[in-house]
Amino acid sequence: MATSGKRFMKLASMTASIAGKAAKNSLKNISSDEQKRTEARSQMLQDVGIQIAETLGEMKGAVMKVGQIASQYKEVFPPEVAAALEKLQNDAPAMPYSQIKAQVERELGKPMHEAFSQFEEQPFAAASIGQVHKATLPDGQQVVVKVQYPDVDKNCDSDLKQVRLALKMTGVLSMSRDLQDHIFNEIRDSLHDELDYVKEAQNLAIFGAFHADDEGLIIPKVIKSHSTRRILTLTEELGAPLSVAATWDNEIKQKIATRLFHFSAGQLFELYRMHCDPHPGNFAFREDGSVIAYDFGGIRSYSHDEIQLFRRFAKHALRGDVTALEQDLVALDIRREDDVLIPGSFYQDWLAIGLSPLSIEPYHSGPFDFASSHVHHQAISQAKQGLKYFKQFQPSATTMMVDRTVSGQYWNLVNLGVEIDLSPLVKHYIDY
Repeated sequence: MATSGKRFMKLASMTASIAGKAAKNSLKNISSDEQKRTEARSQMLQDVGIQIAETLGEMKGAVMKVGQIASQYKEVFPPEVAAALEKLQNDAPAMPYSQIKAQVERELGKPMHEAFSQFEEQPFAAASIGQVHKATLPDGQQVVVKVQYPDVDKNCDSDLKQVRLALKMTGVLSMSRDLQDHIFNEIRDSLHDELDYVKEAQNLAIFGAFHADDEGLIIPKVIKSHSTRRILTLTEELGAPLSVAATWDNEIKQKIATRLFHFSAGQLFELYRMHCDPHPGNFAFREDGSVIAYDFGGIRSYSHDEIQLFRRFAKHALRGDVTALEQDLVALDIRREDDVLIPGSFYQDWLAIGLSPLSIEPYHSGPFDFASSHVHHQAISQAKQGLKYFKQFQPSATTMMVDRTVSGQYWNLVNLGVEIDLSPLVKHYIDY
């Protein structure tokens, strides 16, 4: 991994290049009409997004994780930038086994052969801040070992500052300084949490206890003797990926969908904290409909007042009460407080297809075939039609993680290809 000095220079060079592109774009199109300025800006943002993604993708560690996290906050960044950052979701190249072995021995304070009777040199998963290996404990128990890359945590804050500066240079962060601070503090806290395996072990214990009586929801258990801040050893819980589960009978897929729904909604409305990274790679599935959940680093906790506001918003959305809904959006810091009058029809049009963070149609109107869902296409079309009200709305740090989770689970059900009536499950949590 590159030294701190080299990392800083690489990121600083990226930032300077992006600043130059933004300035050139502004000067070049100063006398153009509005349509040409819009087209030129979109092209500039595409170029900037690709440059950021390529630079971060070359730098294994916290900065790549920053890019991955940023890609999931699509409401914060222009679509051109978010689309480019999405490619960072792909697995990163594995780190050499010699470095992984040294990290494990340093963290556990003993030779690898004493800590494990067997440790597979090739990881079965490699990501931005660490990789996962299968292993066997001296007593014969099969486990998986999550190993954080050496020194990945040392560059966390400086990496994030450079990414923020690069985005600011393009003018894409069209929000107040206070809101910028709030959002990037949220991203920073999420990153710090994912780098702290002790905190993740605590999360696993908490969520394991919460879901202990939920049949078919499986959460691995922590092996404390082989876990530290940078090493996390868990019981091996295996299942098939989402792509395989999508080939099973719809009856099995309905069980899976029901459990994924309860997994997220139960945590939010009953535990007041939620697993906020529903990437399909963080789940595995069994042919009896069981769901195994992994990666409890990205957790968000909420206050009682925040949960009550989420519940009230959901009720008003489901009832179609647009007057109360707009008041809720102001309380959630999504709708700016101004004198601009937004007609009720604007909200009604959104409710007809799905209004973040609660997609109405899939969860409200009886049996729904996620395999043929067009909600996401309708949302894009509606967003284009509603551009004249764009400035009346802003990203909300309060709802970002909920949006990320609801959107992620929606796509899990689309890729699962399930047909199911989720309205009884909605009513279990939202009395409307």
